[in-house]
Amino acid sequence: MEYVTSPLPAAVLWDMDGTIVDTEPLWMGAEEALVLRHGGTWTEADSLSLVGSDLLESAAYIRERGDIPMTPPQIVDHLVGEVMAGLAGDVTWQLGVFELLTELRALGVPQALVTMSYRRLAMAVVDRLPAGLFDAVVTGDEVTNGKPHPEPYLTAARAVGADPAECVVIEDSPRGAAAGLAAGALVLSVPNAVAAVPEPGLVVIDSLAGVRAADLLTLFDALDPV
Repeated sequence: MEYVTSPLPAAVLWDMDGTIVDTEPLWMGAEEALVLRHGGTWTEADSLSLVGSDLLESAAYIRERGDIPMTPPQIVDHLVGEVMAGLAGDVTWQLGVFELLTELRALGVPQALVTMSYRRLAMAVVDRLPAGLFDAVVTGDEVTNGKPHPEPYLTAARAVGADPAECVVIEDSPRGAAAGLAAGALVLSVPNAVAAVPEPGLVVIDSLAGVRAADLLTLFDALDPV
């Protein structure tokens, strides 16, 4: 892999759940409540296994695990509604996100939101942010293949007119990171619920607090090209 040398990436492609906003507790709570309501058993390990997944795939797992008499689309609709209800209150933004989003916008770096959440939920988050931060929004109900497939990030790069190899993806989950790497992008992993391990093209940091736009490419300088 060749690493780009521009001081700024051609675009920054952001995951949403767990990366921009701390919605993972809302998802996990909704999953557990649904399964328990139908007499099933649900563990934290079950929730963690679904972080970053395509929602229909997650729903199929939940349906089987909890023996729930609902179709996967019905389960997704229920979960999205529960998370949206939770977002109607206070929103917990991840550290450093607002500052980096606004700095990149001021510098003219294109940004896209790339989430497996459905558009109505994604826009509920976008509408809580200053207008104009994102040049594109790619959601799970608008792609054929969800993460870890590269389609969501390839779609986002194309939407903002950038070469994926010159983009930085910011993710919290291993599935999302795998999607970014498969698309050919550099991936900055900021783990939330699930740990991450550095690998070629992927850098792991604890938080975006204090990370500036000019840092996004230099964070990859220590990686050995492969």
